[in-house]
Amino acid sequence: MAEAAKDTGQTQPRKVKYRKAKASWNPAMQAIPVPGIRRMVNMASTMKDVIHLSIGQPDLPTPKHIIDAYVDALNAGQTGYTMDAGLPELLVALRDYYGKRYNRKLTRDNILITSGATEAMYLAITSTAQPGRQFIITDPTFLLYAPLIRMNGGEVKYIPTRPENDHQLDPDEVIRAMGSRTYAIILNSPNNPTGAVYPRSTVETIVEECAYRGIQIYADEVYDHLIFDDDDYASVLKCSVDLDNIMCISSFSKTFSMAGLRVGWVISSQATIKSLRRYHMFTTSVANTPSQFAGVAALTGDQQCVRDMVDIYRERRDKIVELIDQTPHLTGYKPGGAFFAFPTLPPHVDGSDVALRMLKETGVCTVPGDAFGEHTQNALRLSFSTTCEKLEEAFDRIIPWMAKQQF
Repeated sequence: MAEAAKDTGQTQPRKVKYRKAKASWNPAMQAIPVPGIRRMVNMASTMKDVIHLSIGQPDLPTPKHIIDAYVDALNAGQTGYTMDAGLPELLVALRDYYGKRYNRKLTRDNILITSGATEAMYLAITSTAQPGRQFIITDPTFLLYAPLIRMNGGEVKYIPTRPENDHQLDPDEVIRAMGSRTYAIILNSPNNPTGAVYPRSTVETIVEECAYRGIQIYADEVYDHLIFDDDDYASVLKCSVDLDNIMCISSFSKTFSMAGLRVGWVISSQATIKSLRRYHMFTTSVANTPSQFAGVAALTGDQQCVRDMVDIYRERRDKIVELIDQTPHLTGYKPGGAFFAFPTLPPHVDGSDVALRMLKETGVCTVPGDAFGEHTQNALRLSFSTTCEKLEEAFDRIIPWMAKQQF
């Protein structure tokens, strides 16, 4: 037929090359870095005999009565949607639990149930960040906050915390950093990655100044029960006069070892929750329904399971502090909460290079400090969400390896 077309003088049809279209990403996606945690864990997944000091989730089992409540909800057919604000029974349980814990009068309308604390923080930041608004966060800090702020046009202002001060936040430094464009401050205590627990004097000073200036406070309190040395935890719920400029965010993930069940919440003023509910309906709609029933069991059941887990984490904290002190080139301190230590290397040493080489040569996986900030490139985050035996085994590898390094 091609010859026939040629003979008759007809033009032969051209072959058209089709190229697969690439996704046209929103330029704001550039604000999302490749997480240092994921980079290390991905590399470790290709290796054998790896000891993880990198994972930021509990290793302890979820208490049985919570699992039973989850299974019972499934067996009872509780697999549909809840109300967008959350399961009514869970809203009541949270109201009563946190009202008693922090001596604060709350109503169901002060609470929104979310798909983990991550969604709660996502809603809080993305609903308010915009060009011209400045957010104050610590350095180092949990890696979620800054990208969300920048994706929505907001500006990040860092307040460094220092290892020589056990990474405590200086409230006077925070106040000096506040200016006409300061819209919000994000507090994370106990802190990830440092384990620092801010004392009442720090939180009260910041809360009072923010209330006076009309600055918002987003408080990430997911580790609020993992406190090792002081039972008087300074939640913003306890330190604030009202909730008008407060969003307090937490979840079941750490306290009850329910990380994969994905239930968190925001506690704030009724007006704020009303607005966030509307936004929440267009993100995840509702949190996992059986998990919400499990959350009711967690809050209303015997709390001895929490006390037992805290005792275990405290023992591990003491062990890792001891082991860090024995390690050449590492300088540590005593974290007061969560399950992280954040020791430093000598000032000129690249923690990312050390973490990668140590993983390859010893099989111990840590997270470099530059995953959490700009001023902590000579640090390593070590998770002690593992047994004391595993910690000792890890440092049996780390200590002789560090002794050979010529920093």
